[in-house]
Amino acid sequence: MELRPWKTLTSRPVYANKWIRVREDVAALPNGQTTLYGVVTMGHAAGVLPFVDDDHVILVRQYRYVFGEAHRWEIPTGGLLAGEAAEAGALRELQEEIGYTAGTLEWVSTFYSSKSICEETCHLFIGRDLQAAPLPPDATEELEVATFAFADVVDMVRKSEIRDAMSVIAILHAAQLRA
Repeated sequence: MELRPWKTLTSRPVYANKWIRVREDVAALPNGQTTLYGVVTMGHAAGVLPFVDDDHVILVRQYRYVFGEAHRWEIPTGGLLAGEAAEAGALRELQEEIGYTAGTLEWVSTFYSSKSICEETCHLFIGRDLQAAPLPPDATEELEVATFAFADVVDMVRKSEIRDAMSVIAILHAAQLRA
């Protein structure tokens, strides 16, 4: 069966700020009906799982407003700047969030954070050969940084203690690569 595309009939901006844009579309379906469709555009993001050595990684935690919690660990991540390559953004995020850059950056995955209403593409890397190279953090970031045994981090994913998609996917990819 060949799946047929929808056709956008109208599109109107609803809201925008520096991080997201929301629009409302009316789309024609292949069966002739129309539907109202909301789209949240966030652009591209990058994340890095930074290995200190073969068995230890650095994670960060910060207050996450949407969920009202500050106890979950995650990999350094963030949105890409306009025109910024994924690799450059990943290295910048490392510098801003943990104060290091990676001498070696290995791509592990590119994925959509939500396939239905969010337009965001995430690029994940494993970073190795870390070297001190701090940049100031973003104005909204207050970060705690810690080093963990990689085996413990994989266990944190299994126990659903680490929940954000970018971290879970990067950690599981790294675990699979090590197997």
